[in-house]
Amino acid sequence: MQDNPLFDLKGKSAVITGSSRGIGKAIAIRMAQYGAKVMVSSRKIDSCNKVVEEITSLGGEAVAHECNIGHKDALQGLTDAAYKNFGKVDILVLNAASNPYYGPLANITDEAFEKVMHNNVKSNLWLSNMILPKMAEAGGGKVIVISSIAGIQGSGVLGAYSISKTADLGLVRSLAVEWGPKNITVNALCPGIIKTDFARALWENPDTLAKVEATAPLKRIGKTDEVAGAAIMLASSSGDFITGQKIVMDGGITISG
Repeated sequence: MQDNPLFDLKGKSAVITGSSRGIGKAIAIRMAQYGAKVMVSSRKIDSCNKVVEEITSLGGEAVAHECNIGHKDALQGLTDAAYKNFGKVDILVLNAASNPYYGPLANITDEAFEKVMHNNVKSNLWLSNMILPKMAEAGGGKVIVISSIAGIQGSGVLGAYSISKTADLGLVRSLAVEWGPKNITVNALCPGIIKTDFARALWENPDTLAKVEATAPLKRIGKTDEVAGAAIMLASSSGDFITGQKIVMDGGITISG
Protein backbone atom coordinates (compact mmCIF):
# COMPACT_ATOMS: atom_id res chain seq x y z
CA MET A 1 0.00 0.00 0.00
CA GLN A 2 1.12 3.56 -0.72
CA ASP A 3 1.68 5.84 2.27
CA ASN A 4 1.21 9.45 1.25
CA PRO A 5 -1.50 11.51 2.98
CA LEU A 6 -2.09 13.67 -0.10
CA PHE A 7 -3.06 10.64 -2.17
CA ASP A 8 -4.21 8.28 0.57
CA LEU A 9 -7.44 6.37 -0.14
CA LYS A 10 -7.41 4.18 2.96
CA GLY A 11 -10.89 3.71 4.39
CA LYS A 12 -12.50 4.74 1.11
CA SER A 13 -14.64 2.63 -1.18
CA ALA A 14 -14.92 3.06 -4.93
CA VAL A 15 -17.34 1.95 -7.62
CA ILE A 16 -15.81 1.96 -11.09
CA THR A 17 -17.89 1.14 -14.15
CA GLY A 18 -16.26 -0.56 -17.11
CA SER A 19 -13.31 -1.60 -14.98
CA SER A 20 -12.52 -5.04 -16.38
CA ARG A 21 -10.08 -3.63 -18.94
CA GLY A 22 -8.36 -0.51 -20.22
CA ILE A 23 -8.58 2.77 -18.36
CA GLY A 24 -11.16 1.47 -15.88
CA LYS A 25 -8.99 -1.50 -14.95
CA ALA A 26 -5.95 0.72 -14.43
CA ILE A 27 -7.95 3.04 -12.17
CA ALA A 28 -9.31 0.08 -10.16
CA ILE A 29 -5.86 -1.42 -9.61
CA ARG A 30 -4.26 1.87 -8.64
CA MET A 31 -7.07 2.94 -6.32
CA ALA A 32 -6.80 -0.40 -4.55
CA GLN A 33 -3.03 0.06 -4.23
CA TYR A 34 -3.65 3.42 -2.59
CA GLY A 35 -5.94 1.79 -0.05
CA ALA A 36 -9.48 1.92 -1.43
CA LYS A 37 -11.88 -1.00 -1.46
CA VAL A 38 -12.91 -1.32 -5.08
CA MET A 39 -15.98 -2.68 -6.85
CA VAL A 40 -14.96 -3.89 -10.30
CA SER A 41 -17.86 -3.94 -12.75
CA SER A 42 -18.54 -4.62 -16.41
CA ARG A 43 -20.83 -6.74 -18.56
CA LYS A 44 -18.54 -9.77 -18.24
CA ILE A 45 -18.24 -11.14 -14.72
CA ASP A 46 -15.36 -13.48 -15.62
CA SER A 47 -13.28 -10.50 -16.72
CA CYS A 48 -14.21 -8.67 -13.53
CA ASN A 49 -13.13 -11.62 -11.41
CA LYS A 50 -9.73 -11.66 -13.11
CA VAL A 51 -9.17 -8.02 -12.16
CA VAL A 52 -10.25 -8.76 -8.59
CA GLU A 53 -7.72 -11.61 -8.47
CA GLU A 54 -5.01 -9.27 -9.72
CA ILE A 55 -5.90 -6.65 -7.12
CA THR A 56 -5.95 -9.14 -4.24
CA SER A 57 -2.63 -10.63 -5.39
CA LEU A 58 -1.17 -7.15 -4.93
CA GLY A 59 -2.59 -6.88 -1.42
CA GLY A 60 -5.67 -4.82 -2.23
CA GLU A 61 -9.36 -5.39 -1.59
CA ALA A 62 -11.94 -5.72 -4.36
CA VAL A 63 -15.20 -7.39 -5.29
CA ALA A 64 -16.71 -8.03 -8.71
CA HIS A 65 -20.19 -7.26 -9.94
CA GLU A 66 -21.69 -7.82 -13.37
CA CYS A 67 -23.41 -4.73 -14.74
CA ASN A 68 -24.67 -3.62 -18.14
CA ILE A 69 -24.81 0.18 -17.87
CA GLY A 70 -27.52 0.32 -20.53
CA HIS A 71 -30.08 -1.10 -18.12
CA LYS A 72 -31.36 0.99 -15.22
CA ASP A 73 -32.17 -2.05 -13.10
CA ALA A 74 -28.61 -3.31 -13.57
CA LEU A 75 -27.25 0.02 -12.31
CA GLN A 76 -29.55 -0.20 -9.31
CA GLY A 77 -28.19 -3.69 -8.70
CA LEU A 78 -24.66 -2.33 -8.83
CA THR A 79 -25.58 0.38 -6.34
CA ASP A 80 -27.23 -2.10 -3.98
CA ALA A 81 -24.25 -4.46 -4.20
CA ALA A 82 -21.82 -1.65 -3.43
CA TYR A 83 -23.68 -0.62 -0.28
CA LYS A 84 -24.13 -4.24 0.76
CA ASN A 85 -20.41 -4.94 0.41
CA PHE A 86 -18.93 -1.62 1.56
CA GLY A 87 -21.65 0.15 3.51
CA LYS A 88 -20.83 3.37 1.64
CA VAL A 89 -19.49 4.73 -1.63
CA ASP A 90 -16.88 7.48 -1.36
CA ILE A 91 -15.69 7.46 -4.97
CA LEU A 92 -17.73 6.94 -8.13
CA VAL A 93 -15.87 6.58 -11.42
CA LEU A 94 -18.15 6.71 -14.46
CA ASN A 95 -15.93 5.11 -17.07
CA ALA A 96 -18.00 2.63 -19.07
CA ALA A 97 -19.01 3.81 -22.53
CA SER A 98 -19.79 2.49 -25.99
CA ASN A 99 -19.18 3.54 -29.56
CA PRO A 100 -20.98 1.25 -32.02
CA TYR A 101 -20.47 3.51 -35.03
CA TYR A 102 -17.40 4.82 -36.87
CA GLY A 103 -18.12 7.17 -39.76
CA PRO A 104 -19.82 10.44 -40.71
CA LEU A 105 -22.88 11.65 -38.81
CA ALA A 106 -24.69 11.86 -42.14
CA ASN A 107 -24.89 8.06 -42.22
CA ILE A 108 -25.49 7.16 -38.58
CA THR A 109 -28.69 5.26 -37.79
CA ASP A 110 -31.09 6.47 -35.14
CA GLU A 111 -30.46 3.26 -33.20
CA ALA A 112 -26.68 3.75 -33.12
CA PHE A 113 -26.98 7.41 -32.10
CA GLU A 114 -29.46 6.60 -29.36
CA LYS A 115 -27.24 3.82 -28.02
CA VAL A 116 -24.23 6.14 -27.78
CA MET A 117 -26.19 8.84 -25.95
CA HIS A 118 -28.00 6.30 -23.75
CA ASN A 119 -24.87 4.45 -22.62
CA ASN A 120 -22.47 7.39 -22.46
CA VAL A 121 -24.69 10.07 -20.93
CA LYS A 122 -28.03 8.85 -19.59
CA SER A 123 -26.48 5.91 -17.75
CA ASN A 124 -24.07 8.29 -16.00
CA LEU A 125 -27.00 10.42 -14.85
CA TRP A 126 -28.89 7.34 -13.69
CA LEU A 127 -26.04 6.00 -11.58
CA SER A 128 -25.23 9.44 -10.19
CA ASN A 129 -28.84 9.86 -9.08
CA MET A 130 -28.69 6.48 -7.36
CA ILE A 131 -25.44 7.05 -5.49
CA LEU A 132 -24.98 10.79 -4.90
CA PRO A 133 -27.88 11.24 -2.46
CA LYS A 134 -26.43 8.47 -0.29
CA MET A 135 -22.95 9.92 -0.72
CA ALA A 136 -24.26 13.28 0.50
CA GLU A 137 -25.90 11.69 3.54
CA ALA A 138 -22.52 10.17 4.44
CA GLY A 139 -20.79 13.55 4.33
CA GLY A 140 -19.56 13.84 0.74
CA GLY A 141 -17.45 12.13 -1.86
CA LYS A 142 -15.83 12.25 -5.28
CA VAL A 143 -17.27 11.64 -8.75
CA ILE A 144 -15.00 11.24 -11.76
CA VAL A 145 -16.40 11.02 -15.27
CA ILE A 146 -14.14 9.67 -18.00
CA SER A 147 -14.86 11.93 -20.93
CA SER A 148 -12.45 12.38 -23.86
CA ILE A 149 -10.74 15.00 -25.97
CA ALA A 150 -13.52 14.08 -28.39
CA GLY A 151 -15.69 16.11 -26.02
CA ILE A 152 -13.75 19.28 -26.81
CA GLN A 153 -13.12 18.65 -30.52
CA GLY A 154 -15.17 17.86 -33.59
CA SER A 155 -14.72 14.65 -35.54
CA GLY A 156 -15.57 13.46 -39.01
CA VAL A 157 -15.76 9.82 -37.97
CA LEU A 158 -16.56 9.87 -34.25
CA GLY A 159 -19.26 12.52 -34.27
CA ALA A 160 -21.82 10.76 -32.10
CA TYR A 161 -19.16 9.75 -29.57
CA SER A 162 -17.92 13.36 -29.56
CA ILE A 163 -21.43 14.65 -28.88
CA SER A 164 -21.87 12.23 -25.99
CA LYS A 165 -18.55 13.18 -24.43
CA THR A 166 -19.37 16.87 -24.78
CA ALA A 167 -22.66 16.17 -23.01
CA ASP A 168 -20.74 14.43 -20.22
CA LEU A 169 -18.81 17.65 -19.62
CA GLY A 170 -22.09 19.49 -19.23
CA LEU A 171 -23.28 16.80 -16.85
CA VAL A 172 -20.12 17.24 -14.79
CA ARG A 173 -20.62 20.99 -14.46
CA SER A 174 -24.27 20.72 -13.49
CA LEU A 175 -23.72 17.91 -10.98
CA ALA A 176 -20.82 19.88 -9.48
CA VAL A 177 -23.11 22.87 -8.92
CA GLU A 178 -25.95 20.75 -7.59
CA TRP A 179 -23.92 18.61 -5.20
CA GLY A 180 -21.09 20.94 -4.21
CA PRO A 181 -23.00 22.18 -1.13
CA LYS A 182 -23.09 18.55 0.03
CA ASN A 183 -19.28 18.25 -0.17
CA ILE A 184 -19.29 16.22 -3.38
CA THR A 185 -16.81 17.12 -6.11
CA VAL A 186 -17.52 16.17 -9.72
CA ASN A 187 -14.82 16.32 -12.38
CA ALA A 188 -13.97 14.90 -15.79
CA LEU A 189 -10.85 13.37 -17.25
CA CYS A 190 -10.39 13.87 -20.99
CA PRO A 191 -7.85 11.43 -22.38
CA GLY A 192 -6.55 11.57 -25.90
CA ILE A 193 -5.68 8.33 -27.68
CA ILE A 194 -4.76 5.80 -24.99
CA LYS A 195 -3.46 2.34 -25.84
CA THR A 196 -6.57 0.35 -24.96
CA ASP A 197 -8.75 -2.19 -26.77
CA PHE A 198 -11.51 0.44 -26.90
CA ALA A 199 -9.29 2.79 -28.92
CA ARG A 200 -7.63 0.05 -30.97
CA ALA A 201 -9.22 1.25 -34.23
CA LEU A 202 -7.40 4.55 -33.75
CA TRP A 203 -3.93 3.55 -32.57
CA GLU A 204 -3.72 0.57 -34.93
CA ASN A 205 -4.47 2.89 -37.85
CA PRO A 206 -1.00 3.80 -39.22
CA ASP A 207 -2.15 7.19 -40.49
CA THR A 208 -3.82 8.17 -37.21
CA LEU A 209 -0.86 7.02 -35.13
CA ALA A 210 1.62 8.78 -37.39
CA LYS A 211 -0.38 12.01 -37.15
CA VAL A 212 -0.38 11.90 -33.35
CA GLU A 213 3.31 11.08 -33.18
CA ALA A 214 4.08 13.92 -35.56
CA THR A 215 1.74 16.54 -34.07
CA ALA A 216 1.60 15.95 -30.31
CA PRO A 217 4.32 17.73 -28.33
CA LEU A 218 5.05 14.47 -26.49
CA LYS A 219 5.17 12.57 -29.82
CA ARG A 220 3.25 9.53 -28.60
CA ILE A 221 -0.11 8.16 -27.49
CA GLY A 222 -0.91 7.64 -23.82
CA LYS A 223 -0.87 4.78 -21.33
CA THR A 224 -3.70 3.76 -19.03
CA ASP A 225 -1.69 4.48 -15.90
CA GLU A 226 -1.33 8.08 -17.03
CA VAL A 227 -5.09 8.44 -16.70
CA ALA A 228 -5.22 6.46 -13.46
CA GLY A 229 -2.76 8.84 -11.81
CA ALA A 230 -5.03 11.82 -12.37
CA ALA A 231 -7.98 9.81 -11.07
CA ILE A 232 -6.08 9.12 -7.84
CA MET A 233 -5.42 12.82 -7.44
CA LEU A 234 -9.08 13.75 -7.90
CA ALA A 235 -10.30 10.94 -5.63
CA SER A 236 -7.94 11.79 -2.77
CA SER A 237 -7.63 14.86 -0.55
CA SER A 238 -5.37 16.38 -3.20
CA GLY A 239 -8.50 17.06 -5.25
CA ASP A 240 -10.68 18.43 -2.49
CA PHE A 241 -10.85 21.96 -3.95
CA ILE A 242 -11.31 20.94 -7.59
CA THR A 243 -14.84 20.59 -8.94
CA GLY A 244 -16.70 21.04 -12.19
CA GLN A 245 -13.45 20.83 -14.15
CA LYS A 246 -11.98 18.81 -16.98
CA ILE A 247 -8.39 17.62 -17.02
CA VAL A 248 -7.04 16.99 -20.49
CA MET A 249 -4.37 14.30 -20.88
CA ASP A 250 -3.47 14.01 -24.53
CA GLY A 251 0.26 14.57 -24.85
CA GLY A 252 -0.55 18.12 -25.92
CA ILE A 253 -2.36 17.20 -29.15
CA THR A 254 -5.23 19.66 -28.60
CA ILE A 255 -2.89 22.64 -28.09
CA SER A 256 -0.52 21.92 -30.95
CA GLY A 257 -2.76 22.81 -33.89
